[in-house]
Amino acid sequence: MNTMDQLLGNVGIDTSQSLLLSKVFLLVLAVLLFNFLVRKLFSRLALQLQKTENEWDDALLDAARIPLAWGVWVVGIAWVVGIVSDAFDADTLSFVVSLRDTLLIVLVSWFLIRLVNVFVAMLARPGKHRDAWDKTTVEAMGKLVKAAVIITSILALMQHFGFSISGVLAFGGVGGIAIGFAAKDLLSNFFGGLMIYMDRQFSVGDWIRSPDKEIEGTVEYIGWRITRIRTFDMRPLYVPNATFTSISVENPSRMHNRRFYETFGLRYQDQDKVQAITLAVKEMLLAHTAIDTQQTLMVNVNTFNAHSVDFFVYTFTKTTNWAEFHGIKQELLGLIGDIVAEHNADFAFPTQTIQLLPQQVVDAGGS
Repeated sequence: MNTMDQLLGNVGIDTSQSLLLSKVFLLVLAVLLFNFLVRKLFSRLALQLQKTENEWDDALLDAARIPLAWGVWVVGIAWVVGIVSDAFDADTLSFVVSLRDTLLIVLVSWFLIRLVNVFVAMLARPGKHRDAWDKTTVEAMGKLVKAAVIITSILALMQHFGFSISGVLAFGGVGGIAIGFAAKDLLSNFFGGLMIYMDRQFSVGDWIRSPDKEIEGTVEYIGWRITRIRTFDMRPLYVPNATFTSISVENPSRMHNRRFYETFGLRYQDQDKVQAITLAVKEMLLAHTAIDTQQTLMVNVNTFNAHSVDFFVYTFTKTTNWAEFHGIKQELLGLIGDIVAEHNADFAFPTQTIQLLPQQVVDAGGS
């Protein structure tokens, strides 16, 4: 026995155990070194990919970085534990392999979900050589893909643990009928959300209103069960998606123009000036830069009212912005008032004129 064997014998460790400990130490060191190299490689690769104009490789790298780092640890630790189990003839090797495969399935699913999230965020904003996609459509596609990934992962895990997928699917076909009756409202909301995504009645950020129900505000979120709307008094309104399949929805955010429609009443003593006033107002509107002259533009006498001669102004502004429109409306009202004043006319207000016949005047004087 040499000096090393004597030393190991004194501490109660034989040569085989010392070799095993050395091997485990080297394996753990190799796993740490490989993990370090992977991190360095990803950092270098990220710097190189930032110099290119392609966004998809950046997204793939960003989604794979963390799951791959965890995957190195899972495979490395399973490798070390497997060697230790084999050396001691322990019956844990099958358990370690099963746990490793389970964690790898979870990590792959995590990577795919991260990749979908990165793609959704990327497509929702404009890129260097492309326009942004519709946010509602992108989110719907992302939710469908993530749901497919989760369902596939669950089925893969069940198959891995020895469950029969065909039996599960058969049970799901029979149980789906019972679940459908029990969750009728939930399913109707789900398909209502699906119709919103397919029909594109509105998108996140749109201002919508319904003439059938007291629903008006800005869409903040479209889920599979409810849609959240922020009303104009800043209160959140949660509407079940099934509601939108049975009501009319108006989407003012998609209007092309805003309508200016007002009626003005002139005094009856200014009736001879009405024609000139309406012509002047029409000329002013045709020359105004905020008016869309390609749309309907009308300035006409409308009716002889009880105390006024009414004419209406019907036109459309180029802007659809609510605040900007009201600024233009205020300007137009002021210009129309100036035109009326320039023609020595005035707007009418409710008055009553008492006309006395000659005989009534005499009778009134005699009394």
